[in-house]
Amino acid sequence: MKTIKVGLSYDDVLLIPKRSPIKTRKDVSTETHLTKKIKLKLPVVSANMDTVTESEMAINMAKLGGIGIIHRFNTIEQQVEEVRKVKRFRNAIIESPFTIDKDSTLEVAKEYMKMNGVTSLLVVDDGNKLVGILTSRDYRFKPALNTLVSDLMTPKEKLIVGKEGISLGEARKVLLENKIEKLPLIHEDWSIAGLITGKDIHRTTKYPDSTLDDKKRLVVGAAIGVKEDDIERVGALIEAGVDVIVIDIAHGHSDLEIDMLKKIKARYDIEVIAGNVATAEGTRDLLEAGADAIKVGVGPGSICTTRIVTGSGYPQLSAVMNCAEVAVKYGVPVLADGGIKQSGDLTKAIAAGASTVMLGSLLAGTDESPGATIIKNGKKFKVVRGMASFGAKLGRDAKEKKDLDVFEFVPEGVEAMVPYKGGIAEVIYQLVGGLRSGMSYGGAKTIGELHEKAEFVQITSSGLRESHSHDVSLI
Repeated sequence: MKTIKVGLSYDDVLLIPKRSPIKTRKDVSTETHLTKKIKLKLPVVSANMDTVTESEMAINMAKLGGIGIIHRFNTIEQQVEEVRKVKRFRNAIIESPFTIDKDSTLEVAKEYMKMNGVTSLLVVDDGNKLVGILTSRDYRFKPALNTLVSDLMTPKEKLIVGKEGISLGEARKVLLENKIEKLPLIHEDWSIAGLITGKDIHRTTKYPDSTLDDKKRLVVGAAIGVKEDDIERVGALIEAGVDVIVIDIAHGHSDLEIDMLKKIKARYDIEVIAGNVATAEGTRDLLEAGADAIKVGVGPGSICTTRIVTGSGYPQLSAVMNCAEVAVKYGVPVLADGGIKQSGDLTKAIAAGASTVMLGSLLAGTDESPGATIIKNGKKFKVVRGMASFGAKLGRDAKEKKDLDVFEFVPEGVEAMVPYKGGIAEVIYQLVGGLRSGMSYGGAKTIGELHEKAEFVQITSSGLRESHSHDVSLI
């Protein structure tokens, strides 16, 4: 008979407290690596699920110091647009500001602004040279829609502009002194070099821990599958400015994923997170194929039923430890995906060897997750669903105008409701606050130190019961 291994989940263990030199949680650094090249201030990643991460979630995750992964269950054009929204949200310098021809009508201008979510446009002539700017104050008193932009704009002669290469400090001074919100940047011939806005400069100071690329734009990831057209999707996402690609299939230790990973790494210079896997062998094979990070988790998610439907999986704590033991030899980070119910689980995942943790259901009830809130029995909820659930499959087929054969599809996820939680910032701060406390109990000032010092003790069901509040009536 074959030997049966023992696998442990987060509830099966506790971290053993160690002597700690830490006087305050502020002394703890949660800075970490998502991939070999991408650093985060907070080790949290929002899941690439259609009820969790689109542009709004990704923007706010990056602002706080984490990162969001835009889900792949849409067209290439839709996913690209979500990535572009993130990259344009906070640009220290907007390199390609929206422009309009001076001979366009106000109706055309307003429709273009609405489509792109902006309230002003740089106005150009036939030679694409700057001739003015159209802002909301120029059409505040509702002139006729057929009025030409050239008759409403602030003309070139009255514009305050900056030269290409101006520093943010100099730009801030110009904006303040002239009491303006937007500073067009020009080349010597008045062709457009960019745009700096007061709002973007403010954002750079309000969120100092934001995850930014080398152009000071928010960092964002996007998921793909392993179909033929996913290589085309990767190219379009890179052109839109995506920073990292996640190959997203339930069973990442497969020839399909390995072949896709090799194709991407051979064709593009882009960081790739590969997964999901749960074993040392799966980790090694993906690393040999060129993965820049490993996503770990087969079946631990709250709305995933893979283990029940297929009988396959691996308890998440042990899976993270298995994969991290191999990944560390390659100098590649591990992303623990699934099974996080509270901040203590986040601490355990990182102590087990993960550098970052992916959150799904914990974020699905926030304002920033896609979808409307619903009210049931006087309480607010939002919907979350596994991406292999019946509802998710039905939604994808509807988008692709395909008929769903209910007898051929075997769901490995469910749809559920999660309590409405308000804004994402409070959820993240509570989780990371618990992580900081957990690190201080372990005597670790950094995530690297936690990896080295962490020691687990296995507990019984009585130990788990003892860990929760007990023998009292909660208020």
